[in-house]
Amino acid sequence: MGLQPLEFSDCYLDSPWLRERIRAHELELDRTNKFIKDLVKDGKNLIAATKSLSTAQRKFAHSLRDFKFEFIGDAETDDERCIDASLQEFSNFLQNLEEQREIMALSVTETLIKPLERFRKEQLGAVKEEKKKFDKETDKNYSNLDKHLNMSSKKKEPQLQEADVQVEQNRQHFYELSLEYVCKLQEIQERKKFEFVEPMLAFFQGIFTFYHQGYELAKDFNHYKLELQINIQNTRNRFEGTRSEVEELMRKIRKSPQEHKRAGPFTMEGYLYVQEKRPAPFGSSWVKHYCMYKKETKTFSMFPYEHRSGGKIGEGENFTLKYCLKRNTDTIDRRFCFDVEASERPGLLITMQASSEEDRLLWMEVLGGKESRFLSLSRSITRSEGGAQLDQHGFAVVKNCINAIESRGINDQGLYRVVGVSSKVQRLLSLLMDVKTGCDLDLSVTEEWEVKTITSALKQYLRSLPEPLMTYELHEQFINPAKSGSPESRVNAVHFLVYKLPEKNKEMLHLLIKHLANVSSHAKKNLMTVANLGVVFGPTLMRPQEETVAAIMDLKFQNIVVEILIENHEKIFSGPPDESVIEPTSISPRAPPRQSRRQRSKRPVAVYNLCLEIDNDNNNSAKEDTPTGSMDSLSPSLTPLAMCTNPSYEKNHLIGDATEVLEWVASETPVTHCPLVSWINSEPSAVSSEPTSPGIPDPSADTEPSTALPPDLPSESLPGRKAKAVYPCEAEHSSELSFQVGEIFENVHISREPGWLEGTLNGRRGLIPQNYVQFL
Repeated sequence: MGLQPLEFSDCYLDSPWLRERIRAHELELDRTNKFIKDLVKDGKNLIAATKSLSTAQRKFAHSLRDFKFEFIGDAETDDERCIDASLQEFSNFLQNLEEQREIMALSVTETLIKPLERFRKEQLGAVKEEKKKFDKETDKNYSNLDKHLNMSSKKKEPQLQEADVQVEQNRQHFYELSLEYVCKLQEIQERKKFEFVEPMLAFFQGIFTFYHQGYELAKDFNHYKLELQINIQNTRNRFEGTRSEVEELMRKIRKSPQEHKRAGPFTMEGYLYVQEKRPAPFGSSWVKHYCMYKKETKTFSMFPYEHRSGGKIGEGENFTLKYCLKRNTDTIDRRFCFDVEASERPGLLITMQASSEEDRLLWMEVLGGKESRFLSLSRSITRSEGGAQLDQHGFAVVKNCINAIESRGINDQGLYRVVGVSSKVQRLLSLLMDVKTGCDLDLSVTEEWEVKTITSALKQYLRSLPEPLMTYELHEQFINPAKSGSPESRVNAVHFLVYKLPEKNKEMLHLLIKHLANVSSHAKKNLMTVANLGVVFGPTLMRPQEETVAAIMDLKFQNIVVEILIENHEKIFSGPPDESVIEPTSISPRAPPRQSRRQRSKRPVAVYNLCLEIDNDNNNSAKEDTPTGSMDSLSPSLTPLAMCTNPSYEKNHLIGDATEVLEWVASETPVTHCPLVSWINSEPSAVSSEPTSPGIPDPSADTEPSTALPPDLPSESLPGRKAKAVYPCEAEHSSELSFQVGEIFENVHISREPGWLEGTLNGRRGLIPQNYVQFL
């Protein structure tokens, strides 16, 4: 049973049972007071722990932001660039989440701690003061009563009457105070139910809001997460292909190092020990040098280098070789030695020691020394032709294979990824390449040969051509566009280069790419996306003339070139490029970077109203295992981040940036007390009307023609101004404008995209990079 009610009528009796009931109420209030004190203490500890967690999260976010990936080679794929930027995205996500946590921590103080402390001090404290008065008045009343009753009856009547009146007055005052105290006790017992629980409800509402904001941030982050997963999968599969190529090259070099020596500017280079003579008491010493020799100019260079001392390169020495002579062992107590003389120091011989007799003979041959044997150092690149040619029979073989694949196995899972048994593939190739048997073999009719055997034979046939289908000569030119530039410029560059191929190569490439486009159109069933086909046919259609690690690192860009060909085959092979398309090597100099409309320095802030893996037959499968999607497909219409939509301005939805938050809050009178407003006001940089991206130069500090916005640039509701292009630009998205230097834009306004303007060119309306134009 709960507390007994305190009846006002009992106050006039002041019975022992009333006092017991009052005591029970007082004990309950003492228990409530202690509970609130402990709860406030725990709440403050919770705030401190939340701030500690937030500090640790922010430190973790800063560590993510400050780390930068390095890459091998001179360029990265789009997938790798997205992976590089992922740590910054993760950091931004955590920063946004911690901003929301900071708001929640502040709300705990305002919605829970302060109301509870106020209730304890004002309400429970008032009851304590009433209790003190009640206890004091009780003592006074009953003391007076005892004194009055002890008064002698022999006293005069007036004195007795006066004493009676005084006692009655004290009794009435006591009754009034008792009534007030009893009323206060019962009032506080009822009041604490809502005065205490209401702050708890607000506290949990803040927690719910925080977690809902985290959910909204995660939902907004989800599209980026999915794209990043594709980037990672693509990069992992390219790594597998690259690793297998690197391991194969390593095996070849381990077997025959000299045959795979990398071509360089020097005829010969390597380590030699050079004798350094000292004064007589000290004799001489031998110091290891890295030596390089150019036979054309007879220039000999050497640099002291000791691996055991930390690998520091010493001061080098250059001289022109005069002659070289073998040093016999009867004149020096060391093997493998030879002398050289510098033209600049006639008569002074420099004694050098090679690491072996073979190494000495190599050096002496290059240096023109005596008693040397001939050993060619240049490596001729020879490849097995295997009988494959781009002749009439070769076209018939490829068409035969393509017809069979499209009629029998276009929907087979892992088409071109699943390889055939090597012995069967070689046997089929022998039949196809034989003019007599190849003409009579129709692969689309016979069921003797499996589809995977036919696909492997087709790939092997293309690889066995005397040179790759896209030629050694144009290899670097095809690779370069895939390393940089906009999607449109990459397509234009590849289009241009395709028509520089020999006619037969171009015809065969058209036949094959048209087939691969057909294969990719059935990707839902065969799982062979454009990215998968790029990885499979990149090394087949393109390869460098010299096998090096650097060339293998470019393998991923070969895949991208093939992806471009497949995705844009209709445009590329429908006819030669327009005359206006410039040579792909021509790059406009000094064009400033544009701010990406698909990247923000902060992700959107959530604001709420507060009131396939296929098993293959052999080990070659690793290099052809690919993901099911690509971020490097490079077609402008397939840019994944272009799918982002404008943020909603309704309540409980994402707001694009802090400026829009203020505009939204200002328009919503009922939520002007929202704590987020004060948070935004505390960050002036977050609400700047002209946000500046890290990649955009400050217009006021630019020494080039000024691109700063004029103070009278109108909004969209008023007529715009004219602007002139000071740099050429290629659109990266359908909403952007492409233009050349000197073109004039009409009706230019400020865009809602930071760092961008909106204007009209040749009747078309679109976005313009702000730092690419000058206002007239």
